[in-house]
Amino acid sequence: MAEPFLIGENMTGGYGGADILHGCTVAVEKGQIAVIVGPNGAGKSTAMKAVFGMLPLRAGTVRLNGEDITTLSPQDRVARGMAFVPQNQNIFTSMSVEENLEMGAFLRRDDIRATIEEVYALFPILRDKRRQAAGELSGGQRQQVAVGRALMTQPSLLMLDEPTAGVSPIVMDELFDRIIEVARSGISILMVEQNARQALEIADKGYVLVQGSNAYTDTGKALLADPEVRRTFLGG
Repeated sequence: MAEPFLIGENMTGGYGGADILHGCTVAVEKGQIAVIVGPNGAGKSTAMKAVFGMLPLRAGTVRLNGEDITTLSPQDRVARGMAFVPQNQNIFTSMSVEENLEMGAFLRRDDIRATIEEVYALFPILRDKRRQAAGELSGGQRQQVAVGRALMTQPSLLMLDEPTAGVSPIVMDELFDRIIEVARSGISILMVEQNARQALEIADKGYVLVQGSNAYTDTGKALLADPEVRRTFLGG
């Protein structure tokens, strides 16, 4: 069987002397959405940071499109096609929306206008507000800027750490719709999300982490239908 497009396999690591991840594995296929869910303190964001190279692993490997990238820096992973949107401090608040998007293309040497137009087509409100300081936008619009800026690198893998944190249910649904659109364009999505039920509804693959280990792994639909997962993690 062919290996997934991205896999962080048997990842063990943490901060200082304490391991937070214990043999954790997450993977995503090309153009699909994989979601990591679980209780607070389960190691969800830590797993994302490990995949992106922000956390040194004591054991395990990370492979992208068949290449072992375990020892590469985050910058080198960006050059290989990975983009990471952290939960906090993910935009330049004093810069305009369009300047934020331009900053996302800092590694590129080609014409970025077509990509900016693609971002505006995905998030039409950003076109309307392109001259406005990003810090003046609503929480949902800021998240659109953050995702748009990541897309400016033309990534093959987009990683999102709690993209719907602090936004209204309507905005959450809209963001999830846009994330589905991004995946349909062929970009793989790896996402950590507190809104577990809604995230699993759009997920091709779901990972439930507990204390840094895989508790359940299946399709999003199968996890939603699993009575044990529903009772323990989804509120019944």
